[in-house]
Amino acid sequence: MKTWTNLGDLVDHDGGMDRVALVDARTEPAKIWTHAEVDALANGVANYLTDLGLKKGASVAILSLNRAEYAACYFGIMRAGFVAVPVNTKQPPETIRFVLQDSETVFAFVDTMGAGLIPEVMPHLNFDSEGDDSFAEAIKPGAFETVDVAPDDIAQILYTSGSTGRPKGVELSHHSQIWALEARSTGVATPEERGIIAQPLFHMNGLFSLKTTFSNNASTVLMPSFDDRKYLENLSRYEVTGVTAVPTMFARLLRHEDLLETLDFSKLTKILLGSAPMTEGLAQRIQSRFPNAFMGFGYGTTEAGPAIFGLHPDGLPNPPVTLGYPVDLSMVKLVDGERDDEGVLMMKNPSLMAGYRGMPEKTASVFRDGWYYSGDVMRRDENGFYFFVGRADDMFVCAGENIYPGEVEKMLETHPKIRQAVVVPLADEERSQMPVAFIVPAEGASLTTQEVKDYALKNGPTYQHPRRVLFALELPLAGTNKIDRRALIQKAAALEADGGWSVAAEFGETA
Repeated sequence: MKTWTNLGDLVDHDGGMDRVALVDARTEPAKIWTHAEVDALANGVANYLTDLGLKKGASVAILSLNRAEYAACYFGIMRAGFVAVPVNTKQPPETIRFVLQDSETVFAFVDTMGAGLIPEVMPHLNFDSEGDDSFAEAIKPGAFETVDVAPDDIAQILYTSGSTGRPKGVELSHHSQIWALEARSTGVATPEERGIIAQPLFHMNGLFSLKTTFSNNASTVLMPSFDDRKYLENLSRYEVTGVTAVPTMFARLLRHEDLLETLDFSKLTKILLGSAPMTEGLAQRIQSRFPNAFMGFGYGTTEAGPAIFGLHPDGLPNPPVTLGYPVDLSMVKLVDGERDDEGVLMMKNPSLMAGYRGMPEKTASVFRDGWYYSGDVMRRDENGFYFFVGRADDMFVCAGENIYPGEVEKMLETHPKIRQAVVVPLADEERSQMPVAFIVPAEGASLTTQEVKDYALKNGPTYQHPRRVLFALELPLAGTNKIDRRALIQKAAALEADGGWSVAAEFGETA
């Protein structure tokens, strides 16, 4: 295996540069890019940014749907010694402005949608524009001498939601990500394999899959976003051999019986799912539909990387929905549990983040003597396999997106007709979990479920809006005089089971 030093240069020039790297399914027919072509375009990006006179370590953002140019820019930014900042374009405009300011972004690569999300004065190149100042005209594929970087130099900043009310910029070094690649690459992909990426490249899940593809001179089908029918069609059409995805994506795929019955998935031999909890029932249905594929479940965090669990060293088969066996027993431990085999997972490995950008106190709060406190409660069985139990706090995952109830509650309570809002998760097979809201209206106010949903959609990310709403005069309290969230979670499950949401919004009822 090649030894890498700069995360932006994962190219093995002896590994078959004429091989297909990307099948850009943004267009019909898809555009095919070889490793040589992506490499040359990344060099063009590196040359362009260098010629602008940016200082080493300057932040350069990408705001776009998935496409080949996105990949070239991501690698080219880091190859030139700058810091890549893939931005979540699903966030509200004010949040995106914060991310650009907090990261001190000095330049951006955008598509037409992304162009409307950056300040007008920010220098940028638009993938979709035409003319002398377009990306196609400005970026000239060619040669570039990769910049030498120190192992601890920051390569990228990924922003993750947090209970503080603002995103946290996770600073990741070249060395941290390269260690994770080396730990995960063996057996993950070979030059003959083909993957598919439909999850957004501003998330670790899709981004790490992209890096794995290039570090192994493999190929991947790159979709602009997730479309379940097109995803199935692309799995078959392009003979995808391995998938790294989110469980909720496959829950949606299983709805399309017509395509599942008629398309050929015989080449698919590997399905790796992560970034959200998995139920045994869903796992069984996926396996029955793709019987030729080995199915595994991964775990990782933006802060600590994805190289946490793997196969059992003694060759023991994976139990259902296990996250696997630690890649290194010395790098994980469970704490704060009532038993030795259950507790919050802590991790200490070379892929740990440098810290949260500009947030030293928050950074310190998640580290204990160099160990990262994940907040994820795990269980370990007698053979050393780990299983996800739940969050130590109230955060939950909806369709691969982290949702912190406090953020949604604060937003809902800015509505003049809402006195109190409490958001809890409700189990959902397609999304894993979805947010539901218990609302105490302001005195004398008349409020409808649709008003609450519309307000949430307008003032926050789409994935945060409550899918169910219950109005009540008061909410239950626990012994600490705090809201009894456990009782509300149970109430939500009971309402869902009884189909009672449509009739439960009776004023005078206590939730």
